Amino acid sequence: MSGALHLIPVGLGDAPIERWLPAETRALAGRLDTYIAENAKTARAFLKLAGTTRPLQEIAIHTLDDKTDARQIQSWLEPLRQGAEIGLVSEAGCPAVADPGARVVEAAHRMGLTVRPWVGPSSILLGLMASGLDGQRFAFHGYAPVDAGERARQLRAWEQLSARQNQTQLLIETPYRNAAMFSTLLSALRGDTRLCVARALTTPDEWIATHTVAEWKQRPPPALDKMPTLFLFLAR
Repeated sequence: MSGALHLIPVGLGDAPIERWLPAETRALAGRLDTYIAENAKTARAFLKLAGTTRPLQEIAIHTLDDKTDARQIQSWLEPLRQGAEIGLVSEAGCPAVADPGARVVEAAHRMGLTVRPWVGPSSILLGLMASGLDGQRFAFHGYAPVDAGERARQLRAWEQLSARQNQTQLLIETPYRNAAMFSTLLSALRGDTRLCVARALTTPDEWIATHTVAEWKQRPPPALDKMPTLFLFLAR
């Protein structure tokens, strides 16, 4: 009898769990006794919020990092062959989407195990939904280069790709560098390129706006410091 690897989304920020995670998913998260996570501390914080049927100290959490090899992951998943269930969580949002948990899901499929994704927040999809940009053709790039010159060159390259393929480009930045990223976007992109800024999704500080780069330049810069922000743009 095979168990299942459950892909359980976690929150994107400080907000009541009822706002972003369905009751059925919360109930599942609370009854599992084994997890795979990048950080045990943040995983336990999520479980405390979700509520658990056993004390937190009795829940096993395997830590996944760059040094975790395929054999270790396989050993974590081996109990699923006997009917066990394991939860996989990310640091924020959906596991295995722009997330190292994809390695665990890949291993589960290679082993012929059941993988079950559960409903919850994804900043990529929520931002795309709310942007008004092309939702059929899009690419998520993660982080742009830190160096200002390289960052500007990379943004212009993505803008050219966007124009050729009518493809929405998505990226994020470390929250304390959001203002620098916003400034580079305005200086590097063309005036008629549409730019969406999606800040602190699902939280009380949520704010989303889409304007052309030329229009953004006529407005006060948004307050983005230390808040998770998704940037999306589409070139003509």
